[in-house]
Amino acid sequence: MKQISIREIADRFNGKILGDENLHVSNVARIEEAQKGDLTFLYLPVYEKYFPSTKASAIIVKRDFNKTRDDITYIEVDVPEKTFREIIINFFGTEVNLEGIDKTAFVHKDAKLGSNASIGKNVVISAGCKIGNNVKIFHNTVILENVELGDDVIVYQNVSIREKCIIGNRVTIHAGTVIGADGFGYTQDENKVYHKIPQIGNVVIEDDVEIGANTTVDRAAMGSTVIKRGSKIDNLVQVAHNVVVGEDTVIAAQAGVSGSSKVGNRSILAGQVGIAGHLEIGDNVVLIAQSGVSKSILKPGYYFGAPAKELKTAFKLEAHIRNLPEYSEKLEKLEKEVKQLKEQLANTSKQDKS
Repeated sequence: MKQISIREIADRFNGKILGDENLHVSNVARIEEAQKGDLTFLYLPVYEKYFPSTKASAIIVKRDFNKTRDDITYIEVDVPEKTFREIIINFFGTEVNLEGIDKTAFVHKDAKLGSNASIGKNVVISAGCKIGNNVKIFHNTVILENVELGDDVIVYQNVSIREKCIIGNRVTIHAGTVIGADGFGYTQDENKVYHKIPQIGNVVIEDDVEIGANTTVDRAAMGSTVIKRGSKIDNLVQVAHNVVVGEDTVIAAQAGVSGSSKVGNRSILAGQVGIAGHLEIGDNVVLIAQSGVSKSILKPGYYFGAPAKELKTAFKLEAHIRNLPEYSEKLEKLEKEVKQLKEQLANTSKQDKS
């Protein structure tokens, strides 16, 4: 079992130890799940309720944190969440174990492999492919003709990459994902019969992109579907043909971007967001979970609802919707009062005439 010195961690990340400086930890864990021997962290007030009961041996906290327990060792840092992430990367990160080229793999004689490429069981690499240096391609992955993979790419098991797709450097593609399937393009004839439009483009994934499991990125009808540098895509996401996803954009699970839409840089699509086709989402736009976008959004900010609206407006509308039963009761009461007033006025008018 790996044992990491608290002193080594503090020295590496400019932390201050309060407690047992000779302590060693063997694991990292969430504060509510941590056990003896674990290192945890605390940075959001919502998790402070777990601090009195956590069983962790050590905890990373902000420098001004109120340290009410003397049975736990503290490491004070400026940004606990960042430090904790770096600790995981440097001390507890999982190793990607794949070395050499398995004898069951098929590599076409016209394919080019970079140095130190590792290829797992039953992998197929087709003619014209160019595979970069230090690439790892796991079991049962199929790569069709003329695909390019840059350096330090990791492709996990059961991935399919269709012909002519281009993958940049340091890209990670998780299990079951399909890159370059045909876009959903059809046209109807006079008899309402659908006919397929050939999808002759490709997919281009730029450097430092990560794509989750069972996600699909469709090839363009013409040209390219593009995922730009640094973007991160979750599991179970659909990116349709000719979509462009900007740099450093994040797309969460079950979101879908319809054909020919463009998503800007540094934007966030939360879970189950849906974007209709041929729209444009600008830079620094945040779409809250389950939002449905039917018109382009170019102004930076937070949006919510279906159709998506600026967050404050959407929350006001949601509040009114929740209060509809109360509004209905008040309206019914007002209608009765108005009716009674009309009857009184009618009776008074009759009395005056008589």
